[in-house]
Amino acid sequence: TAYTPAALHSFSSAAAHRNGYIEGKELENFFKELENARRGDPSHAAFKEKMKEFMASFDKNADGRIEMSELAQLLPTEENFLLCFREFVGSSAEFMAAWRRYDSDRSGYIESNELKGFLSDLLKKANKNYDDKKLKEYTQTILRMFDLNGDGKLGLSEMARLLPVQENFLLKFEGIRLTVKEFDSLFTFYDKDGNGYIDEQELDALLKDLCDKNKMDVDSTGLVGYKKSIMALSDGGKLYRTELEIVLCRDSTL
Repeated sequence: TAYTPAALHSFSSAAAHRNGYIEGKELENFFKELENARRGDPSHAAFKEKMKEFMASFDKNADGRIEMSELAQLLPTEENFLLCFREFVGSSAEFMAAWRRYDSDRSGYIESNELKGFLSDLLKKANKNYDDKKLKEYTQTILRMFDLNGDGKLGLSEMARLLPVQENFLLKFEGIRLTVKEFDSLFTFYDKDGNGYIDEQELDALLKDLCDKNKMDVDSTGLVGYKKSIMALSDGGKLYRTELEIVLCRDSTL
């Protein structure tokens, strides 16, 4: 079966919950996305019957909810891996802090030979136990998935897919990636003294402005989360042009 991005997004969002299963409304929404992906009609009377059949097949212990491991059987191998790995990843701020340590030249990439260390840092932060064999397995899988041209470089926008969907703040800015000219104009406006960096308060104003202009529906909690994640790239509270460019500019080296 071919699944639409919406179906996979629905699945990832629901099953990324820390309890490792989905039930109730989440489960119903997932079924609807699944039916749409199969070109079916979720409003049709037969839909409920299909839901029952599906539950009979996948809800092995008949507890009315579907375990992540049960649902993962439906997914392509790549999505399956990402879903499982997301269980090990903490917040986007931790992810970005780890990224900053390895992307030392602020290019928006880390080298493939640094990947193992990067993953190890993520797993340690999340207090997850792993052995060297498992770490090598993760490293090789991610290289196969993300280093498609074999140049040994892994981009931030791709690697951020390792984050749980609700933590991946880069997804929020996908629709409003700026050109170099637009980004330079925006950064210059907020870098009032022209010293090449902005602080947390200036970033806050910049993000609010960007969200308002692009009619992004972001509440104050969401904005605080985005800001924290982006500031994890900063140098002692100073967010330089190159760091912010990685996140907001579509014409950067990403």
